[in-house]
Amino acid sequence: MKIALDAMGGDFAPASTVTGAVEALKKYHDVEIVLVGNQARIEKELAHLEVPPAVASRISIHHASQVVEMGDSAIDAVRRKKDSSISRSIDLLADGVVDALVSAGHTGALVAAAKVKLRTLPGIDRPGIATVMPTETNLFLLMDAGANVDSEPKHLLQFGIMASVYSREVMGRKHPRVGLMSIGSEAGKGNDLTREAYKELSRAKINFIGNVEGHDLFNKPVDVVICDGFVGNVILKTSESLAGAIFSWLKRELKKDLVRQAGAMLAKEAFYTIRRRTNTEEYGGMPLLGVNGICIKAHGNSSPKAIKNAIRVAREAVAHKVNPHIIEEIARHESLLAAAAETPGACAP
Repeated sequence: MKIALDAMGGDFAPASTVTGAVEALKKYHDVEIVLVGNQARIEKELAHLEVPPAVASRISIHHASQVVEMGDSAIDAVRRKKDSSISRSIDLLADGVVDALVSAGHTGALVAAAKVKLRTLPGIDRPGIATVMPTETNLFLLMDAGANVDSEPKHLLQFGIMASVYSREVMGRKHPRVGLMSIGSEAGKGNDLTREAYKELSRAKINFIGNVEGHDLFNKPVDVVICDGFVGNVILKTSESLAGAIFSWLKRELKKDLVRQAGAMLAKEAFYTIRRRTNTEEYGGMPLLGVNGICIKAHGNSSPKAIKNAIRVAREAVAHKVNPHIIEEIARHESLLAAAAETPGACAP
């Protein structure tokens, strides 16, 4: 398969993106990568690396003269920077030149450009970002993690169906348990959005178990947690920040005396295990579900390792044919609702 990588996207691009691409190609021999961005800068980064011939043969460069900066307006970036690395990556996907794209660049610009150029899948009004979150015993999918600040109940329903499909097909959950983020477990708890979304999700043919609260996320994890992008992005960034802060506090406390340092040495493998589970680099990128193409959003501060893993996520999404399964489930839901509406006295599914 062929994957476009926005080589200019992210805080450490193009050094981080190009290095990550080379590392991914060393591991995944069935992948080709198109590096999209300033050709001279990309070639300079490649020259610094020892790229084996077998890897070099699977790298190509697609020149893009512009870069979307983090301070740019998303809509303006799409309209005025048509030759940006984000826009050109999406063009390659829309034209069928590549099977997927990965970008660590401007989230808003990626979402806006994908909606305009790729369009949404049939039955989907808005795409959403799904991100993998670790717990002590499991992983769960959080959606939406930041694509939509404002959402309607029907959008949360669509997020639930799409995330359930992704959890089943890519993460291997047989019957994914889907929860709605709210401030109480009872159906009547929450704001207007969550109360109406609860009704919508209850009628869907997914394994909806009801509301989940903040303290349920890591103690009583479900497989999928649904929320609007404002709440989801706050959860994501707060969780990442807290994980980093706890490790900093722990490191400082363990260095205070020799007894603690000795104990830390004995338990270092346990610390490394937890560190790996909470390290965003391990999870790589977040799929933008609902658009007519595989788009993976990596963190803006992605390291080469994170870029490599984002390419892995893109590879998995293509291999598991996520979008055809989403289209099938959305169509199934709509047909069941239509059938119920045509049958007098029938209850919606």
